[in-house]
Amino acid sequence: MANLSRRGVLAAGLGLGLAGFLPRPARAAPVAQAMAPGFEAVVAPDARLDTLHSDGRWCEGPCWVLRLGGLVFSDTRMNRMSLLREGAAAQAYRDPSNNANGNCLDAEGRLVTCEHRTRRVVREREDGSIEVLADAFEGRRLNAPNDCALGPDGAIWFTDPVFGIRQPDEGLMAEPEQAMRRVYRIAPSGRVEARIEDMDQPNGLAFAPDGQTLYVADAGAGLNPEGPREIRAYRVTPEGAAEAGRIFARLESGVPDGLETDADGRLYAACEDGVRVFAPDGTLLGRIATPTTPANIVFGGVDGRRLFITAGKAVHAVNMRAQGRGF
Repeated sequence: MANLSRRGVLAAGLGLGLAGFLPRPARAAPVAQAMAPGFEAVVAPDARLDTLHSDGRWCEGPCWVLRLGGLVFSDTRMNRMSLLREGAAAQAYRDPSNNANGNCLDAEGRLVTCEHRTRRVVREREDGSIEVLADAFEGRRLNAPNDCALGPDGAIWFTDPVFGIRQPDEGLMAEPEQAMRRVYRIAPSGRVEARIEDMDQPNGLAFAPDGQTLYVADAGAGLNPEGPREIRAYRVTPEGAAEAGRIFARLESGVPDGLETDADGRLYAACEDGVRVFAPDGTLLGRIATPTTPANIVFGGVDGRRLFITAGKAVHAVNMRAQGRGF
């Protein structure tokens, strides 16, 4: 269903006649760094990074929305969301944004957003109004929803670490009401269900193309140097449960942040040294270097072969050989 929704959004936007994603200023040196055979199928060796936006504070949550003509992204610390359209500078999309972070599309192509300030997950209706999907669990407020992803059955999964109530420029400081930092599932019925409870600070998340594996970044070392800095993989059952996870990858330094997968099941992770690309078996194929530490990533463009990267004050993009899911 995730793939069908993306195709639906693609079809809805074809009338826009997009020939490419602009602006494309300031191209730097090649950024593809191969580490294992197969990386050339992901990105050309001479690929270069395009900087599309450079006056943010902490850009996050990129989401390609073709019906809007481009990329929606959050600037968590500037408390706004913006839209990057072809041939134009970023324009305000939601300002203020309640310190929005992660964004995704639901099964009908509606924008779903994680808000730090209000500690909730919201969805934008067709008329532009906002409805709350989740703001509490078992009668207590959520921590600070961070990132979200569409499951294969139309459910929305989201992570709930404490970063947004522990960092004064990303939300309102508060004591957690939840005893754990969980990954939750919002069922198509609207029920909020706890699904993963064995992580320190769950951060980015992404489904494999078949919807049977959920990857989740644990960024515990972001608050505690001795905490985890790893990506875990969980098998998701047809009933929407997550079985015991396994370690998919560990980092030597920094923490994993946003995650994305491509049509062939490779995993992309925003890491300290750029975007790392892993084969489905966990082999590190290579990385796409960025000038500053990236926060999140998403495939987009008309054909799904453009990778957008939010990194600090900037939004970058690189043309890929690999294609995103659902294009």
